[in-house]
Amino acid sequence: MSRFLPQRLVRFASGGMRGPMLAALLTIVAALPLLFVMPPLDRDESRFTQATSQMLETHDFIRIMLQDEPRNKKPVGIHWLQAASVALTSKVETRNIAAYRFPSLLGAALAAFACAWGASKAFGTRVGTRAGLLFGITFMLSTEAFIAKTDAVQCGAITLMMAALSQIYLRTRDLDKDAPRPKMTMLKLVLWLSMALAVLVKIIIGPMVLAATLLALWAMDRKIRWARYIGWGWGLILVLAICGPWAVAITIETSGDFWRGAVGHDFASKLNGGSEGHFMWPGYHTALLAFTMFPASWLFGGAIQAAIQRYKEPAIRFALAWLLPSFIIFELTPTKLPHYPLPTFAALAWLCAVSLNLPLKRWAQILNWVFGILGGVFFTAVAFGANAKFGSGLSLPLAVLTAISALGLGIFAGWLLWRRHGRAGFGFLLAAGALCHLGFFSLAASLKPLWLSRQMEQALIAANLDPRQGVAPGPVATLGYAEPSFVFTMGTKTELCNDDADEAADALAEGRPVFVESKMDAAFQKAAAAQKLTPHAVTRISGHNYNGGDQTLVLYDNPPPVTGQ
Repeated sequence: MSRFLPQRLVRFASGGMRGPMLAALLTIVAALPLLFVMPPLDRDESRFTQATSQMLETHDFIRIMLQDEPRNKKPVGIHWLQAASVALTSKVETRNIAAYRFPSLLGAALAAFACAWGASKAFGTRVGTRAGLLFGITFMLSTEAFIAKTDAVQCGAITLMMAALSQIYLRTRDLDKDAPRPKMTMLKLVLWLSMALAVLVKIIIGPMVLAATLLALWAMDRKIRWARYIGWGWGLILVLAICGPWAVAITIETSGDFWRGAVGHDFASKLNGGSEGHFMWPGYHTALLAFTMFPASWLFGGAIQAAIQRYKEPAIRFALAWLLPSFIIFELTPTKLPHYPLPTFAALAWLCAVSLNLPLKRWAQILNWVFGILGGVFFTAVAFGANAKFGSGLSLPLAVLTAISALGLGIFAGWLLWRRHGRAGFGFLLAAGALCHLGFFSLAASLKPLWLSRQMEQALIAANLDPRQGVAPGPVATLGYAEPSFVFTMGTKTELCNDDADEAADALAEGRPVFVESKMDAAFQKAAAAQKLTPHAVTRISGHNYNGGDQTLVLYDNPPPVTGQ
């Protein structure tokens, strides 16, 4: 009887809504440790969290500010979610980065849940559960799950929207013209509420994915009458009712500057060229798929076979219509970052899960191995390269863990799948993805030279110069170093002097601690001498700023002169 136990467990886990819930739970378990392990990241995460902290400090939940500058880039949705998370789990004064990351973790869990839910309705509960589990531990979703910015929440909203749309499509695609209208109020409500969340988080991507999918289905099916069942009238009104009040308020508060910044500058710059130096040629996202979707890359050959072999099936067509047009749009957009196509990855997870039930052709099996090994080699090479350059202490064991999971467990899972031990192979595939991700980012967190802001905070504490403890005047000033992670850590009033040496000297004259980047040291000494100051070098910090190369900073203070008795 014991040999039937695994099969019974699989049936129990994938029955009803247990499969989607299991996918969400695995996503949380795989990413949760890194919420606490990883320091605040530069630059986007710390910009988002700092803006949220200022909302909590000022109680202004309309405008988005980064110190004294308006941040007219993304809508307010992610900041409201982060503010609620901090209010429920922490305090803004503690600057606990994990509290700001909880919405991203829940957004990633929602994405895995929705992936499994949609695939279960399209292909059955077992395929759906596998799709959700696989998507939940893919490298890019697991990574965005612990970063406090928009992308995991947006992915969750869009995946849920598309899961609801797929069910409407499958139920109405072949419905006779005179047939009674099916009751799908809940599905339509889920679709439009998800759309509203996507718009509040990032404005354009949700509507773009929906429009691209509808146009692709129209082109493939040569009919679009089923789309009238989506509930356009009241659905759009619902989105407007949810998003409209803040849109009106921010327009009034900024005299329209928010829209000129968010649409006229931020979004337009991504279309016109490589915004903030992130230009890449078409093919970039495709080339990265073996890494961004690892360990699902071990199933890419089978996914391609499933798409070709079962193209005429409505559920497969929907997955392709969801995946291909939007992915191509991301490829054609000049500005590219690895996480941009994330809202399409659940569709690819559907195809990968379907392939587990197919007898694969030899070319598909070979492609599985090519993409899988490519992903494993990438993580192994990066882990050992990072350890060789920046590592110490526990970094080598963590690099070994990354390699064993990415290559060792991955290859063993691939061998099991090749031998048609599907259930065992899939289990080891999940283990490979989860352990690789945990090892890779635990290694990153252990590489002290990469975290200059953390070193700066520790230096202030060690020198008894941390203004937060009331032992030195504040705020801290920096010259030549302006990463937002330091502002988030030390507080909103942190003074970034950029390249203004006179401003840094003024801070020193007021008795405040000053960090000076080595390239700016001569200018700082000259400005200090002009004020008859003699800066006292407390300590020197060296590291690698992953946004700007190697850097050395000196912590200066200006102790009062010792007077005789």
